[in-house]
Amino acid sequence: MTAPQPPSMAAPPAPSMVSRMTALFLRVLTFAFLMVSLVILTTNTGTFEIGTDEIKVRFRDIYSYRYMLAAIAFGLAYTILQIVLALNHISKRNGSQTSGDGNLVFDFYGDKVVSYILATGAAAAFGATKDLKPFFSGLEGDKFFNKGYASASLLLLGFVCTAILSVFSSYALPKKV
Repeated sequence: MTAPQPPSMAAPPAPSMVSRMTALFLRVLTFAFLMVSLVILTTNTGTFEIGTDEIKVRFRDIYSYRYMLAAIAFGLAYTILQIVLALNHISKRNGSQTSGDGNLVFDFYGDKVVSYILATGAAAAFGATKDLKPFFSGLEGDKFFNKGYASASLLLLGFVCTAILSVFSSYALPKKV
């Protein structure tokens, strides 16, 4: 025979609430990584002196960095949408579904597509930076390309968070569909 619990002890949250809170935490973390990556990328400029000429280079002069910007923008839009839907779902305390917006198939495919877009954006930036940095290393190009590496690294961390969310949505789909 077990003793009744005192009324002051609260019951632990339901497993679906824990998974929603974990997903929300990962989405907020993804948002933070993508936002910082965006700021670093868009403020990245460099000035190279070649003889008497001075050349100013911006991120938009390198096509791979433009693709990285598009990947970041797409990832931010999806992440903001999912955060809003998850907060709405949590505030209504709808325990019958584990997805932030109630549409597990949307989460499943959305997380997969966005994670691949973020991964290819980071890979494109890493590749371009590695290829171009040696050509500009003697021309004060290290600072410009190091910022490119920093932005791509944060984008890669955003991909990792989204990939983890993709695994979570893969596990949640067979349970509800």
